[in-house]
Amino acid sequence: MTIDAIELREIEMKYRAPFETSFGRDDTKVCVLVRVQADGLEGWGEAPVMRAPLYNEETTDTAWPILEHFLIPPLLGRPLPTPQAFAQQVTHVRRHHMAKAGLEAALWDLAAQQQRVPLAKLLGGTRTAVQVGVSQGIESTIDELEARVEGYLAQGYRRIKIKIKPGWDVAPARRLRERFGDILLQVDANSAYTLSDMPTFKALDDFNLLLIEQPLQEDDILDHARLQSRLRTPLCLDESIVHERAARAALELQACRVINIKQARVGGLAAAVAIHDLCRTQSIPVWCGGMLETGIGRAANLALCSLPNFTLPADLSASDRYFQEDLIDPPVVLNGDGTVTVPTTPGLGVTIVPERVERYAVRTARFTAASARG
Repeated sequence: MTIDAIELREIEMKYRAPFETSFGRDDTKVCVLVRVQADGLEGWGEAPVMRAPLYNEETTDTAWPILEHFLIPPLLGRPLPTPQAFAQQVTHVRRHHMAKAGLEAALWDLAAQQQRVPLAKLLGGTRTAVQVGVSQGIESTIDELEARVEGYLAQGYRRIKIKIKPGWDVAPARRLRERFGDILLQVDANSAYTLSDMPTFKALDDFNLLLIEQPLQEDDILDHARLQSRLRTPLCLDESIVHERAARAALELQACRVINIKQARVGGLAAAVAIHDLCRTQSIPVWCGGMLETGIGRAANLALCSLPNFTLPADLSASDRYFQEDLIDPPVVLNGDGTVTVPTTPGLGVTIVPERVERYAVRTARFTAASARG
């Protein structure tokens, strides 16, 4: 493919309800969308960055200039044989994984359209539907949490994940286990704890949790290994796994028994597939966490989750879990059996609604081969 033009849009969309984690509370979805035009086609990707560097070091105000000045110019007007070639081309740009992933996803969308296959098939996917769960933020009271979880289970979600932080951990987990019995239940700490919180982990160990996600610091693998050796419950690493090398280190040190693969966190779909393949060879299950993406990012995640070693329910809730209207039509919907269908038409397999994209855009830019030369 030869890239003719690339557009960026910063998006702001109100959530249906605020979403709180251990590092903050948000009521607005922000991200950077990437639209790539090549050979008469267009591909879309999403960089699910936040306003502040709380999940990782990237923000909307860092991703934009990295894309504008370092990632986009080398592509314009030049042939690119494969999306994987882009990943190799930008290895000299350190980190900035979400910025890279947003652009790479658009290239994968284009490549799949050119080959007239669904993105899932191009990645090596085998599933036609993905088991999904819901990610529940921190609520004001345990009663409110219980009511929300009851509603999600009634809708058919197969797994419940709750965010935890010191002071909001053992009690909510106990209530949900007592109230709903043997449901698939996991907790996500987003790096809120240290090894000194061992009594809390021991208490959580009694609730037959599916996993405890990222309890310790985001750049720590050694202490996670120490913690895992003292718990029956599998630890799952999220923020710590920023590339395949980190995944190899975590598995060799036995720092976790599950890995959460977010393609945006690791630099794109090519890196995500490599981590999936590594874990598969070592019989380590993986699943796909979400960044509360719009339908554009969600479609790329669905394609990724169709790969065979994604054996645990994904954070890929229906569009109406978060938004009054999504950027795609039809929106992502939950099937009656607790799954979401993997798109089967070429590329991402979803229809982007231009009017909605423009309605929620607060910043736009367009880059062409001519402008790059000028």
